Amino acid sequence: MSLAGALNAALRRSLEDDPKVLVMGEDVGTLGGVFRITDGLQKDFGEARVFDTPLAESGIVGTAIGLAMRGYRPVVEIQFDGFVFPAFDQIVTQLAKMHFRSHGTVTLPVVIRIPYGGGIGAVEHHSESPEAYFAHTGGLKVISPATPADAYGMLRQAVAGPDPVIFFEPKRRYWDKGPVETDAPPSSPHRARVVRPGTDLTLAAYGPMVAVCLAAARAAEEEGRSLEVVDLRSLSPLDTGTVADSVVRTGRLVVVHEAPSFFGPGAELAAAVTESCFYSLQAPVLRVGGFHAPYPPARVEHAYLPGLDRVLDAVDRALAH
Repeated sequence: MSLAGALNAALRRSLEDDPKVLVMGEDVGTLGGVFRITDGLQKDFGEARVFDTPLAESGIVGTAIGLAMRGYRPVVEIQFDGFVFPAFDQIVTQLAKMHFRSHGTVTLPVVIRIPYGGGIGAVEHHSESPEAYFAHTGGLKVISPATPADAYGMLRQAVAGPDPVIFFEPKRRYWDKGPVETDAPPSSPHRARVVRPGTDLTLAAYGPMVAVCLAAARAAEEEGRSLEVVDLRSLSPLDTGTVADSVVRTGRLVVVHEAPSFFGPGAELAAAVTESCFYSLQAPVLRVGGFHAPYPPARVEHAYLPGLDRVLDAVDRALAH
């Protein structure tokens, strides 16, 4: 399946399995979403379960919170990453905190799907990477698949779970294809995974950058270097243990993500690994990310996004120590 097809299959299966699952958002019904992730769902499950909303993200999320309090499992689509900010207050002050505020008596099983990241030549506010905002907020789970198999399995678990989940979908990977076993036993979406073993250096990434790191590992292999690639999969909770185990083996770590490096998710991982693996590190932990600037116009986004050359440059600097 493509990653987009796997997400569609996961939503379809979730709707089939639980009549309390609802899919809602801008243009998710008749159109099937701008990326066609919800294509065909309204036709098969009806307008009462898959429905279009007004163009009002705060109202969409607020409505989902109310539905969850009444026993439903809403899956909200935010049409593009930069559109989530009108709903920021609802997410961080209501959705994230209601379980704590109610002393555990109220659960809010809401999944907020957000296509994120660049690489598709989009206009302003359509290529953001806002994951650090939500990973910083206690009470939210924040995950991002890198493969069609994870897209299917992680979304299925997010919808079935009891907690609010921010589900970041790497939009430039929507058309990447890979095997998907729809009946495979579920694995924790919050455990990082070694997707390529190596001995000289660890590359840690998530979402759209996993493919870039795998390409970097293949390029480095031609020069006799063995790079291990770890797909983080989850940012909150963050599985630092799997990364630390890898760093103990390799002695070096480079963290890669599209989000700006400044106060980005890689900073937390770098600090945690430095604390736990100080005597195993043979070089400083390096980060490769976007720049501390607004996302640029599409014609120059290639200079903003971390690519193969920037990752390999960081590898060279780490191995030079």
